[in-house]
Amino acid sequence: MSSPRIHIDNTFGAAFVGVIAAAVLHGVSCAQAWYYFTHQNDKWLVKTLVSFVMLFDTIHQVLISHTVYTYLVSNYNNQEQLRYLVWSVLVEVLFNGFTAFLVQSFLARRVWQLSGRNIWLTGLVVFLVLSEFGCVLAFAALSLRFKTYEQLATLKELSITVNALGAAGDVVIAFALCVLLHRSRTGFQRSDSMINKLIIFAVNTGVLTSLCAIASLISIAVAPDTFLYIAFFFCLGRLYSNSLLATLNARKMIRAASGGVQSTSDHNNISFREIPATKSLKSIARLNKARCVLSSPFPRLPYSNQNPINSVQPRRISPS
Repeated sequence: MSSPRIHIDNTFGAAFVGVIAAAVLHGVSCAQAWYYFTHQNDKWLVKTLVSFVMLFDTIHQVLISHTVYTYLVSNYNNQEQLRYLVWSVLVEVLFNGFTAFLVQSFLARRVWQLSGRNIWLTGLVVFLVLSEFGCVLAFAALSLRFKTYEQLATLKELSITVNALGAAGDVVIAFALCVLLHRSRTGFQRSDSMINKLIIFAVNTGVLTSLCAIASLISIAVAPDTFLYIAFFFCLGRLYSNSLLATLNARKMIRAASGGVQSTSDHNNISFREIPATKSLKSIARLNKARCVLSSPFPRLPYSNQNPINSVQPRRISPS
């Protein structure tokens, strides 16, 4: 008795659409990477991070392209072969996981710095990031033993867990960054303008990746016999890489649009006479904190136990 015929449209057709969308997003990330390496002057650690993100992103694009080519070209009109797994469709999960892990770890470090090294908040973020990465490794290790999609379906719960943890991690990171940045508002128009733009970037970063993970989660739960969830999952790594590069490339634009707030990190002095009398010393510390956010991908911020007066150098007044 022959096996039931596979509907191409909502299976490999959906995967094909996902590959095209991922390829378009990969082109955008390549353009952003070129701009980053030609216009930004970060430390080697950040450049290495970007290099590995782009490397994993490119390998992932090659793997998913190989998957779709094998099914739709090499095995054209071969229904029986479509039931068997291709090695690249399993390995690509690892490289998507590597990209997500690097970008989320970068953002987790920002939460650590902006929160004044808050162990509980950062611990929650790290727990979600490591849990998702661990589930990705487990999924890849278990799936490599399977030969057919029917066998792979037994890992449905683990796949749902990966997407759920990914969405939860992105939401928590975005929410934490928004709250911490909002608390860094100083009352100074220029610095607050920078903070507002950073909040928008934090929201956009979390929303895009979270929506994609949630869409993949809903698809696998509602339509497990289709590959709609694969189409969303193919694009997830591209959204992470583009979010990271957009955040890094936008720093100069945000500073320029905000009129260039200056501080002692730029070897310039701020006079106490330039600060309105209604502003407290806490606001001065927040001003330096806001400036540090834009100065480095890994900001070193003045903490609450530091005297804010020490972070601001009064203007020297020459004797008359």
